[in-house]
Amino acid sequence: MVYDLTQGSIRTHIRRIAIPASVGMLFNTLFNIVDTIYAGNIGTNALAGMSLSFPVFFLVVSLAIGIGTGATALLSNALGSKDKTKYHMYGYNAVALGLVITVVMTIAGPIWIAPFLLNFMGGSAETIQFGLDYLNIIFFGSIFFISNMILNSMLSSQGDTKSYRNVLVIAFILNLILDPLFILGWFGLPQLGTFGVGLATVIVQAVGTVYLTYRVLHSDTFDREELKNCKVSLSVWKELLQQGVPAVLNMMTIALGVFVINYYVVRLGGDSTIAAYGAATRIEQLALLPALGLNTAALTLVGQNYGAKNYERIIEIYKRTLFYAVSIMVIAMIVIYPSAGFLIRLFNQDPEVIEAGTIYLRIEYICFTTYVLMNISISVLQGLKRPRIAVFIGLYRQIVLPMILFYILGYTLNLGVEGIWWGVVFINWSATIIVLVYTQVKLKTVRQELVYDKI
Repeated sequence: MVYDLTQGSIRTHIRRIAIPASVGMLFNTLFNIVDTIYAGNIGTNALAGMSLSFPVFFLVVSLAIGIGTGATALLSNALGSKDKTKYHMYGYNAVALGLVITVVMTIAGPIWIAPFLLNFMGGSAETIQFGLDYLNIIFFGSIFFISNMILNSMLSSQGDTKSYRNVLVIAFILNLILDPLFILGWFGLPQLGTFGVGLATVIVQAVGTVYLTYRVLHSDTFDREELKNCKVSLSVWKELLQQGVPAVLNMMTIALGVFVINYYVVRLGGDSTIAAYGAATRIEQLALLPALGLNTAALTLVGQNYGAKNYERIIEIYKRTLFYAVSIMVIAMIVIYPSAGFLIRLFNQDPEVIEAGTIYLRIEYICFTTYVLMNISISVLQGLKRPRIAVFIGLYRQIVLPMILFYILGYTLNLGVEGIWWGVVFINWSATIIVLVYTQVKLKTVRQELVYDKI
């Protein structure tokens, strides 16, 4: 069923889109936890190899999400303006562009990208080999990662986030079965190690591609005759890249940001502090999960209403999604502050880890709301086809300012690792203020643009 998001209750639309999206993200998180547990059962080197491969794996994920995000914005705009021809043209070209990218990734990934990056980061020969075993099959299956994001964009732009939720739930269940089957060699199968972790992931993604293709082909918006008239268009590819590249680069800055903060935390706090930081960030991620679906809702709803030139609804969508997200994070803050020590104990019983993690959470909870304020604002800008701020904010808060501020606070002012935590608070709040002001400026520009169009 296609939802006309340009009419009807915004509150109902937000709930219909955000809840399935959040549930799907929960199961995606659980999927990754299962992979980590089984990799740990193989051995320390296998777990290290998987950890080492994360930034490289993130490259595939970033490309997939970036193209999908760009496509969602354009597809939503097309549906909002009731232009089915343009909708099919965007969808067709997104698939074509995705296929070209996957061919490059499948060839270059195992031959050049994975070996170079893993050797650059370092590690023993055995650890690097475990990482390569995992990444080689992941690159081979990159077509499914990217296809799923594009197919999901064609559905979520219609207001359907349940289909992708179903994929992520099914993926979690299948992964529980396939991981031990391939890794431990159940039923006489060979023990495939980290290659088995990757193989299970690729098979699950392939199943998702089949299901999502079926859902797209049987959606009310899809028209076979419209599809027959579609052609590859470099101008459409340019539009898709203009929308998608900022999202790709923003996600890549996140990976680099993790490297920067880990670098300083290890040197200022040691192993126990980095372990505490790892556990605490998992708690943050779980706290954020209920609000993450609001990003999808904001992008899809704003995209359709921008296409329909409904400025007042765009403003209401922005205000409502911000209100719901901030409310969720305030509740998380109230719960996490007094229970910080207990929550860290769920991951580790080391007193030093518990103390370091508790200190982190009781400082960082101050900036919980910044994550949702930034993410929703950037999603709104994506829906308005103005996504570039994401790249600059990513560089500002993940790389440039941390490299400068962490050194000053940690070493020059001798505040140690707590200086890093307070630095994170300052960086996130300053970035949030910049994004909020920028969004208001762009909303005024959009208002003038839409008023002019109606004259």
